[in-house]
Amino acid sequence: MKQIKPMIILAAIFFLVILLIPTLLVIPFIEKESEPLTNEENKKAEQSEVQKSPGSQLDVDVGVYRSQSEQVETLPLEEYLVGVVAAEMPAEFELEALKAQSLAARTYTVQKLMNRANAGLPEGADITDTVNDQVYLSEKELKKHWGKEYEWKIKKVKEAVKKTQGQILTYNNKPIDATFFSTSNGYTENSESVWSNSIPYLKSVESHWDTKSPKFKNEKMMSISEFEQKLGVNISQSTDIGDIISKTPGKRVDYVKVGDKKIAGTVVRNKLNLSSADFTWKRENDHIVIETKGYGHGIGMSQYGANGMAMEGKSYKDIVTHYYTGVAIAGSDQYVAQLTAKK
Repeated sequence: MKQIKPMIILAAIFFLVILLIPTLLVIPFIEKESEPLTNEENKKAEQSEVQKSPGSQLDVDVGVYRSQSEQVETLPLEEYLVGVVAAEMPAEFELEALKAQSLAARTYTVQKLMNRANAGLPEGADITDTVNDQVYLSEKELKKHWGKEYEWKIKKVKEAVKKTQGQILTYNNKPIDATFFSTSNGYTENSESVWSNSIPYLKSVESHWDTKSPKFKNEKMMSISEFEQKLGVNISQSTDIGDIISKTPGKRVDYVKVGDKKIAGTVVRNKLNLSSADFTWKRENDHIVIETKGYGHGIGMSQYGANGMAMEGKSYKDIVTHYYTGVAIAGSDQYVAQLTAKK
């Protein structure tokens, strides 16, 4: 019996150890899962959720003035954005470029609604459907425009809008004026080079991807008389049309001198209806031949540049933060809530 007791005790100890081992292995993991996040970790987690989440479920209606019918069409913000992105950017573009366009369009719209900058529009209208704001096409118009390609194109555009839902671009916690254009001359432009005010997030940045755009180079020809009449100059028989005096940060014409007249590059562009303010010209007999680089005013996001970035694997976040200097991607909840409250 004296020899049996030690054996029983050892067996009991062995049995207890076997029971305790799983518990000892699990305890460290249970404790780790229950540890509270630090303030910094919480902050990062919240920021991550803003970026990854489909976003706010709040919505606000947009009154769109339809220029052709001269009627106001009212529809939810996200539905309106589908019509804008589909009209403003080719559906063939990369998804990340379409997402960048969605984010810019949403930001532009929210900023417009908050500022109520709808002077000259009829009652109930917040925004136009033209290039004065953002081009918009309805579902019926898109079906006619796209024909047999409607289904895959609208699906892609809707995906881009949905994946950025609830997100806008801000600077100093305010929605930005997210302007965009087709094609740069290799650089975007400072806002003050085209408009009267300097906007900190609309600064000239390099955009080499645009050289692949079909709109990168354009040529226009006009008669001497038309050239003189539109610019209010007289070049007579001179082969020397004028000299470029200065250029902008975006490598466009700042001022040009024709005879004794000094003219801003943006004025020349508007009066001669040029594709860009980056132009050169020459006289050929009784005509003026003008070559331009780029298409559009050059401020903000280049659409062809955005697609070029996306083709290189850049995300829509990379794209918008490249073209809009110093901006943040923020949740739109508080801004949309303010608009909803006002209405």
